[in-house]
Amino acid sequence: MQQRKLAILGSTGSIGTQAVEVVKAYPDQFQVEVLTTNNNADLLIQQAVELKPNVVVICNEDRYDQVFSALDPLGIKVYAGAAAIASVVQMDTVDMVLTAMVGYSGLLPTIRAIEAGKAIALANKETLVVAGELITRLAAQKGINIYPVDSEHSAIFQCLVGEFHNPIEKIILTASGGPFRGKSKEFLSTVTKAQALKHPNWTMGAKITIDSATLMNKGLEVIEAKWLFNLKPAQIDVVVHPQSIVHSLVQFEDGSLKAQMGLPDMRLPIQFALGYPNRLKSDFPRFNFVDYPSLTFEQPDMETFRNLKLAFEALDRGGNAPCIVNAANEIAVDAFLNDRIGFLEISEIIESCLAKATFVREPGYDDYVLTDEETRRLATERIKTLV
Repeated sequence: MQQRKLAILGSTGSIGTQAVEVVKAYPDQFQVEVLTTNNNADLLIQQAVELKPNVVVICNEDRYDQVFSALDPLGIKVYAGAAAIASVVQMDTVDMVLTAMVGYSGLLPTIRAIEAGKAIALANKETLVVAGELITRLAAQKGINIYPVDSEHSAIFQCLVGEFHNPIEKIILTASGGPFRGKSKEFLSTVTKAQALKHPNWTMGAKITIDSATLMNKGLEVIEAKWLFNLKPAQIDVVVHPQSIVHSLVQFEDGSLKAQMGLPDMRLPIQFALGYPNRLKSDFPRFNFVDYPSLTFEQPDMETFRNLKLAFEALDRGGNAPCIVNAANEIAVDAFLNDRIGFLEISEIIESCLAKATFVREPGYDDYVLTDEETRRLATERIKTLV
């Protein structure tokens, strides 16, 4: 495989740091051209010293001087601000953009990268949640491939390799159930941030870990899957699989099911996306059936964990409804992480915003921007009444 030149957006986050591990393990396969972070200047500098990218971007402009002082003597260009991230992805020297930024912030850089003809390794599910129709239409127009990095969507993609000519009957996304699987609303009414951040199987960033605990992460993945694989909502199921060994399944029209399995390790889907169509030899730990004599599956409790139900409702409604859900959830999760609201109030805020925010049936980019702004304002106002 010819060496791929990468832009890693969000290189200091959970996905980004594991992507850096993959790149360092395969120096002949990958070269980093761009690294970006929101605020973690210290780790960005450390990564840049190791990987020698052409450019780095620190979104927080207050940290620019620190990064510039450390990296300019090494001949590394340093920029600051969100606009710079959306600009550097268009560089001629970049072949593929790994979007590992958190939340809505990943949307514009992904659009600019597709417009510039860059392949996308997508770890920022919110991009397709917010603007799936726009993104997939633009990618089709530009002939750009979007390679999923989420473990569940990577599993679906891996099951489809060699099957793209065969229609999908449905897909089944697996969910661990998070730290509160089987718990009641009464229990959830008193859970703490510390409890919610203890995921049983995966090590992730704070926001996605809370999303996993509320099942919103699975709801966002349902919406993302609709656009990635051109599905109708009725073709997407969710099943709780506490062991996180079966990462997702595809059912074909003949009734056959294909599953992708393995130990929970995000480096595998990252490596698969960056190296596709090649599988790169790794020394990752191997799954052994003897260690997991029982793999179990159960229906998700969407009455207790209402976020998953709200995501399905937004997908059925269409238009800008998923954008509303995403923005409200980002504000609500931030409030929970800052001890301003309770765990169950996250769902209450999202439902309130879905009812109040302006609905647009056929949104364009400007509509998504306005929807995001309006929903964040409505969510913030609702939180004030709960504090």
